[in-house]
Amino acid sequence: MAEKTEKEKPTSSPENLTCPLCLDIFDEATILTSCGHTFCRKCLKNYDLSHQDLDHMICPLCREVTKLSANRVDDFLANVTVNGLVDDYHAKCGGMNAILEMRPKCTACKRQEVAVSFCTTCNGYLCEQCLTGHQNMSLTFEAHEIVSIQDIISGKVSIGHLSEKCCIHKQENKDMFCEDCKVHVCFKCVIVGHQNHKIKNQADFEQELRLKVNDLVQRCATKKSELEKNIQNVEVQRHEVYTIVQKLLDDVSKAYSIKAKELEENHRNLIEQINAVKRGFEDDLTVLKSKDRQKIKSICSSITLVANDRLGRLETDSLSAHTLLCEELDAMLKEVTDHTSAAAITKKAQEKRFKPADDTRLNLGSILGTDPKLQVIQCVDLRGMMYGMTQYSDDSVAIGYWNAHGIDIIDSAGNKHQYANVSSNMTCPDLVFQQDRSLCISTGSKEAHIYSPNGSRKSTIHVKDNNFSLRLNRSPSDEILIANNEKKVYIYDQTGSTLKHTIPTKKQQYERGICYQVRFDCYESM
Repeated sequence: MAEKTEKEKPTSSPENLTCPLCLDIFDEATILTSCGHTFCRKCLKNYDLSHQDLDHMICPLCREVTKLSANRVDDFLANVTVNGLVDDYHAKCGGMNAILEMRPKCTACKRQEVAVSFCTTCNGYLCEQCLTGHQNMSLTFEAHEIVSIQDIISGKVSIGHLSEKCCIHKQENKDMFCEDCKVHVCFKCVIVGHQNHKIKNQADFEQELRLKVNDLVQRCATKKSELEKNIQNVEVQRHEVYTIVQKLLDDVSKAYSIKAKELEENHRNLIEQINAVKRGFEDDLTVLKSKDRQKIKSICSSITLVANDRLGRLETDSLSAHTLLCEELDAMLKEVTDHTSAAAITKKAQEKRFKPADDTRLNLGSILGTDPKLQVIQCVDLRGMMYGMTQYSDDSVAIGYWNAHGIDIIDSAGNKHQYANVSSNMTCPDLVFQQDRSLCISTGSKEAHIYSPNGSRKSTIHVKDNNFSLRLNRSPSDEILIANNEKKVYIYDQTGSTLKHTIPTKKQQYERGICYQVRFDCYESM
């Protein structure tokens, strides 16, 4: 059949030396090591421009992956065999005398005489006799345009891309396209070897590809415009972020101006935090802008490969490559443009606030919305095994001991004294002070006692024994919260006399908290 005959052509024929991407004779034929397919090096470089974010190259024909080195396409190996065949082809058929050296034969008769002219209307070569007949038969050939072979050779006339003749039916043009076999055929080949196949004429095939490419070109322009507008929006958001950050700097500087010189170290720390915030937002915005620019670059590179002026000659590998490139470009154009991330970064910047320190603290303040840096300011040795801890005042905590040492009060300066309103040998697995300074103490796994500020016991809370010491806390409304390793939390009123709620939970509510410690570390936010 036609296909078989084409495969039996010499390997140095132009068809076998054509790059699937540009449809021209190979220029620096370069091989993809993973699959062995060959392309022009410049075509691979153009293809790579639209995939700069990848560390590998996907073959446009078979989708096999070839790893890229630091120099990317420049490190790919040349296909020495193909380059040699290209050199032979150019030596035999290249240059200005290519047509003369090939000495095309007349296609209008069967004598196989050397052609002296070419009829652009018939799309065929003419020998001397056929030329005479062509010129004398005015009724049939009067409007035909004939050019001499010498004018073609000298470059005075260009006959463009000639319709390929069928290699089996020599006089027939391959002016049809078989979609099943993805090859161009003549009408006789259709009858002989492509019956029941889906056939299109050449004009419809080329028009379909042209419409597809035109649509991609138009969508590329629209997408490029959309991305450019989004880049402008990123710059607007960047300006707003800078304005917000500058206001933070101004607030810090104003607070610093009314503080003493010993606050300079704190001032430096705040500036560093703000600069870190600024760098973070700037990096985020730069990434957004870079992604949009890369998409524009990828789209432009892809459409350069897709919008080839030889669409009508696409078939087999070249058509497959073109189809895959179109699919990739279509997927790129369908990607949703990120219109929200820049504004989200601005909103995040707006959440940053400068909180001045109160007049009693020797620093400027802090930046709200950033993670605080903690530093140890005091280390206090304890009298025994710490098992419970709760806030006693704004500047101190109360420590309860497991092994009968009562309760200690420790402030941020490291000062320690024993709480005098309860027994010094009381076991205190957990404790919590209420708003009126009443003290609730866990005594084990069954009971919790509530003491008034003067030390007298006000009430006792009884809880079902679960072999775990009761853990205590209080709500903002001063209710007492109790957990004992069951999947529930008990809520009592502030007197401890009434169980108001039992809240079921998914997990057992018993956190041992800070326990088994014999040293207390006090931290301060920097």
